[in-house]
Amino acid sequence: MLAKSNGHGARLAQPETAAVNDRYCDDGPNDLLTAMLAVPVGHPSRPALRDQAIEAWLPMAQRLAKRYANRGVPSDDLVQTATVGLIKAVDRFVPGQSAGFVGYAIPTILGELKRHFRDQAWMIRVPRRLQELRLAITSANVELAQTLSRPPTVADIATHLGLTEEAVVEGLEGANAYRTVSLSTPIHSDGSGELSDILGADDDAFAQAEAQIALAPAMASLDERERQILTLRFYGNLTQSDIAQQIGISQMHVSRLIAQALVKLRHRLDSAG
Repeated sequence: MLAKSNGHGARLAQPETAAVNDRYCDDGPNDLLTAMLAVPVGHPSRPALRDQAIEAWLPMAQRLAKRYANRGVPSDDLVQTATVGLIKAVDRFVPGQSAGFVGYAIPTILGELKRHFRDQAWMIRVPRRLQELRLAITSANVELAQTLSRPPTVADIATHLGLTEEAVVEGLEGANAYRTVSLSTPIHSDGSGELSDILGADDDAFAQAEAQIALAPAMASLDERERQILTLRFYGNLTQSDIAQQIGISQMHVSRLIAQALVKLRHRLDSAG
């Protein structure tokens, strides 16, 4: 099917463009758009004609939005994004500079939808390079699966895209940010249990165990009285007065010995680290 001539000869229409043209060629949308374009910018009647033209072409935007359904983005958001693309197409279309309004509007709307997925649909923000790499890997995966009659390997995808295997792996890992799972997601068919119940968490006991392992040789570097005082203070929970009375020295002397021993321990632990 030939698209409507734009003054430079007829052009072969894309199948989708031709189908949409067939749907609207005898209906009001074209007439409303033509009426709007015939009115100069700034004319009082142009805003109303613009609104009518947008509303008349809205079904086309809604059908294009359905292409991207079930990809983790609410349908209302898709329709809204497609509508923004339609509005841009209506405002920017110049008759005679493209293969009709449909040939101009469809790429504009699809471009708006693709930008929405690229910029908004990722649950965790990743560099645009990785977003585009994910799209390329997805496309290559589909194409190679058909030509190879098997799931493609990382090496297959890397060769197909002219990338290193490391770059493909990076793109696959980045794709994990596209969609996340709530920690409240049930893990059993009866709805009991949550994903957070089976995930690991930081265990302070490991840090304490490491500290104790490192502390043992550091304590050994102290003299006997320093070790005794620290043991009574931090393990026996005695006050400095109690320690002074038990050892037979002044409280001030106990305080100086504790400070001196702690400095030695810090120095030893810093050296070991």
